[in-house]
Amino acid sequence: MAKKFIKEIEITDFEFPNMGIGVIEEGEVKVKNALPGQVVEALIGRKKRSLYGSLMNVSSPSKDEITPLCSESGICGGCTFQSLPYNKESDIKKNALLKLFAEGGISLPIDREFVFAEEESHYRNKMEYSFGDNEKGGNLELGMRKRNSYYEVSNGSQCKIAPEDYGIIVKCVKGYFSDKNINFYHRMRKDGHLRHLIIRKGFFTGEILINLVTAPNFPEDLSALKDMLLSLELSGEIKGILHTENDSVADIIRPDNVKLIYGRDYFYEKINGLIFKISPFSFFQTNSQGAERLYETVREFAGEDNSVIFDLYCGTGTIGQILSFKAKEVMGIELIEEAVAAANENTKLNGISNCRFIAGDVLKKINELDKKPSLIVLDPPREGIHPKAIGPIIDFSSPKIIYVSCNPVTLVRDLKIFTEAGYEIEKVRFHDMFPRSYHMECVVELCRISNNV
Repeated sequence: MAKKFIKEIEITDFEFPNMGIGVIEEGEVKVKNALPGQVVEALIGRKKRSLYGSLMNVSSPSKDEITPLCSESGICGGCTFQSLPYNKESDIKKNALLKLFAEGGISLPIDREFVFAEEESHYRNKMEYSFGDNEKGGNLELGMRKRNSYYEVSNGSQCKIAPEDYGIIVKCVKGYFSDKNINFYHRMRKDGHLRHLIIRKGFFTGEILINLVTAPNFPEDLSALKDMLLSLELSGEIKGILHTENDSVADIIRPDNVKLIYGRDYFYEKINGLIFKISPFSFFQTNSQGAERLYETVREFAGEDNSVIFDLYCGTGTIGQILSFKAKEVMGIELIEEAVAAANENTKLNGISNCRFIAGDVLKKINELDKKPSLIVLDPPREGIHPKAIGPIIDFSSPKIIYVSCNPVTLVRDLKIFTEAGYEIEKVRFHDMFPRSYHMECVVELCRISNNV
């Protein structure tokens, strides 16, 4: 067989997170972003013993597909399911998750639920847009990276999962820099200046925070851009504008130097009756409406009788504070220092006195927790819990653990370790916080049934 070849494939199945599956003479092929029922043309290659295809063209759509509302569908790298009705998207996600857990050797209890989104569009409270060109050597663009491209960018002002205010802001910022003939930062050539635009908005408060990210030594005074942004007719209100310089070669957002251009460097959001101050780079759930339902699940799984709660990977302390009314004491750990500062400040805003949050890596700081927890809440990043941290977590012998995961793949990996160490999965609830994308949030209640570690 040639190293790479092009072939037409009928997609008959789907695997989490976003792999369509088809069968050809050479064997089973996984094609990223292909949907069940489609016939696709793919560039196929082998990785170890498996075949993977790069989607080139949809020869024949699925009978379930509709005309997408988004003009960038299939071009933008942000969404997978824009061409499907939401009920069909939900079916695919549900089946893919059940298959993932089954193949990972995790038996799900009968008490499991799928909570699907109430809003399918304009739900995200945070967007990270990239500057680039709309084609090689083309005009400046601001949006999401195009599929299979390092520099080309889709039109972000058309995005259907972002609030409408964001499209207005993106259009303004792109127009301003296009008129000034200021170019995007090219990582290979190491020239240009513009890197990213981050917009965050409180769904329930309407407060907006804008953060322009550039390479160092940015030549432009941003006063005129500030005035243009503040003159926009928006449903929300701009509370802060920041300029962040990022000297990293990698395509990441690293705050090497942050300047306040206008207002304040944070915004407020209200969740489950509490108010949260959110700093520019701290983690907060990107769907505020979905977060309320997610945290209601956590509160339900936690039960009423808790003395000491550990809130690990606590971010701005959202879960810990929501659970503080069911506990004598809450102790949280979070890597990002500004998030911990915001978490401790949020407790004062909400009149909560039984929460304490510590800055540092869970792996290093967990040994500083000197209480015996009645409940441990885990809400790690996408890579899951560090393998060296799981042992110390298990050693606390907490009667109950609630694992909140944004990545079912690493969740399955970690659940295997917990169940082998004497924990049993009591309840599972899947929340679709990210309609039109392949992501799903999972909440798992683990109860200790054995002291054998």
